[in-house]
Amino acid sequence: MRSIFILAVVVLFSCSPAATQTKSSKKKGKKNENPQPSWLANKPDDELYYVGIGHATKDGQSNYVQEAKKSALEDLVSSIKVNVSSTSVLNQLDDGKGFSEKYQQMIQTKATDDIEEFEQVDVWQDDKNYWVYFRLSKQRYKEIKDEQKRDAVTLGLDFFTKARQSEKSNDPVTALGFYYQGFRAVEKYLAEPLRIQFEGNDILLTNEIIADMQLLLDKMELKVNPNQLTVNRIVAQSGQTILAKVVNKISKNPISGLPLIASFEKGSGDVFPDYKTDDTGMVKILLSKIGSRDLEQTVAVKVNLLKFAGDNPSAIYSLVSQKIVPPKDIVVMNVLRPLVYLSAVEKKLGVDKTNQQVADKVKNFLATAGFEFTDNKNKAELAVDINSNSEKGVVSGSIYITYATSVIRVSSVKDNKEIYATTLDRVKGYSLDYERSSQDAYNKLLQNLDSTTLPEMLNAILQ
Repeated sequence: MRSIFILAVVVLFSCSPAATQTKSSKKKGKKNENPQPSWLANKPDDELYYVGIGHATKDGQSNYVQEAKKSALEDLVSSIKVNVSSTSVLNQLDDGKGFSEKYQQMIQTKATDDIEEFEQVDVWQDDKNYWVYFRLSKQRYKEIKDEQKRDAVTLGLDFFTKARQSEKSNDPVTALGFYYQGFRAVEKYLAEPLRIQFEGNDILLTNEIIADMQLLLDKMELKVNPNQLTVNRIVAQSGQTILAKVVNKISKNPISGLPLIASFEKGSGDVFPDYKTDDTGMVKILLSKIGSRDLEQTVAVKVNLLKFAGDNPSAIYSLVSQKIVPPKDIVVMNVLRPLVYLSAVEKKLGVDKTNQQVADKVKNFLATAGFEFTDNKNKAELAVDINSNSEKGVVSGSIYITYATSVIRVSSVKDNKEIYATTLDRVKGYSLDYERSSQDAYNKLLQNLDSTTLPEMLNAILQ
């Protein structure tokens, strides 16, 4: 009895508020061994430093430390704002269509690679996350950027001076090359007014470089000959030559060694893009294919500003060059639709078919691609000959097998030269009798025409 009484007292004590409070106090008193730092909860707002906080997930598939550092650096750079001066060339070039915004995005992307002397302040991590805290002295950043800008202006001025000298020597191509080099040196500072002294005058260097490039290009005259022509859709049968010539507007002296670019402005096709004028200031434009069925198409020829930057122009120069107007001319082409004479024999199991499926498929395809048909072979430019048949195969149980074959040839009527030839050989069909099996084989053959044969044929014809 005494034992029962003692047990009851113990149970009552363990359930009492005092006992519960004691347990709770012990639980609350447990120390967090990995507390989150304050910079993780609230990003520091420091007057002396640019701050970047980066994060990466520990997923076991990537270098989370490097990812977090990259993220922190990008965050740090995003806090460095580019202020566009009202007198800068960037402000003058902006047309309200996001030009300045695109430029600033490019600058920030590049700044991630160029940033120097930042420091790692702290890191924090748990089982799934890794965080890093970077900072960069605003004063030191300004000192570095001021030094870099001085060097860039010195280099840019040197190229600008050489460009002016080349202009005086009547060497416009070399001048344009030096103007580009000068621009390349200072392209990171288009938002700032780089005010310098040049030949006793106060100038804004970046503004002057771009303005002089435009003035130099305005002194050039580019003409294509002929500027309008009639061309067959099958270019090889046209025999047309397009010439482009560039001269000085005033002296009419030819400009040699000038890079040009040709491209379709209306319609489509293959035109060799890159040229350089010869000693007479001329180039021959190479047109190899007209891909569009439009009856009027245009090819533009203009000075290729990007070529002055070599094979890898910077994103900034590519953007700014769109604001410079180069000499340009256009050739208007009236495109003739080629006349086709089509002959076909189409049989099923050796007997003439009432409907010519293969011939109709080819005819519809070419008509859609801009070709016309004639019943007079002498008037045609192309002859298309189609020979199709199906043959019986074996019977396997209740399944009848048939094979369909189609031979397609395309030739030039003028010289009877074969342009394209192919054989869709023994395409297999299945069904419950030979009649339906033959139709199944033809259906599969038509699918092959759509997917492969007809596009190949068109490409061969238009070359």
